[in-house]
Amino acid sequence: MTSMNGLLSALGAPRRRAILHLLRRRERSAGEIHRALGDVTFGAVSQHLGVLERAGLVSARREGRSRLYQARPEGLEPLRQWLESMWDDALAALKARAEAEEAGARRGGGGPVAAGGRRRRRRGHDRGREER
Repeated sequence: MTSMNGLLSALGAPRRRAILHLLRRRERSAGEIHRALGDVTFGAVSQHLGVLERAGLVSARREGRSRLYQARPEGLEPLRQWLESMWDDALAALKARAEAEEAGARRGGGGPVAAGGRRRRRRGHDRGREER
């Protein structure tokens, strides 16, 4: 299993993402990938495939003298879990804020609530009270 940094590094290169895109439906040889990309050397394709393989995003199998590469969707699982945890945290914070605003409205407080549930002051409104 690869680290999150290794996975993100592998996905960070547009050329590697293009290779993954080519492999998403069927396995291909490095030569097929090279021909499909057109503007990259065979050596560069091989290097990109090595990075993707070490990151767990593609697998290779031998068929005669060729190696056939196939995308491994399960290699993206750590990234999916990390992204879901980020959404879970953001949704929990949003829920807490909405509940705090709703509770304030029920108490008759109304008005916007700052992060952390503290009520923000309305500048013009507060100044008017102080001057009276």
